[in-house]
Amino acid sequence: MDYFECIQKRFSCRSFKEEKVSKEILEGVLQAGLLAPTACNYQPERIVVVEDPSIIERLKEATRYTFNAKTILIVCHDKNESWHRGNDGVDHGIVDSTIVATQMVLALTSLGLASCYVCSFKEKLAREILGLSDHLHIDIMLPIGYPKEVLPHNKRKDLDSIVIYK
Repeated sequence: MDYFECIQKRFSCRSFKEEKVSKEILEGVLQAGLLAPTACNYQPERIVVVEDPSIIERLKEATRYTFNAKTILIVCHDKNESWHRGNDGVDHGIVDSTIVATQMVLALTSLGLASCYVCSFKEKLAREILGLSDHLHIDIMLPIGYPKEVLPHNKRKDLDSIVIYK
């Protein structure tokens, strides 16, 4: 599958099969995330792989968007290691996490798997459930797996409505 076919096939999956993602595929997807660019190459991303059914069940206290996935990737950034913009101190760790997550999402898509970006969660509660330190900020939860059904990409706006040429 070439790149443009991959980005056209990616969709937000909200229903997964019972089949678990193999360790080999999971490691390949994690490797795709590891190869993502980060600000100043600081690599502040941390990825928590959640496969324990009891922990996934507890995560439902922090978000209702687990979609019965057997694996959830929790993409975080270490606030002590992320790049902060010099003129105003803005932390760009969430940008790095998003790039990492996107590369993993596209790797999953290329392999016939699916995912869904989940940003609606109680971050503090999720951090407590996972036993994460305060310096780790959870940016994205990615339920992953084999889709029950493959859906078409949502309709997108026309290029003219989002691009401004000067």
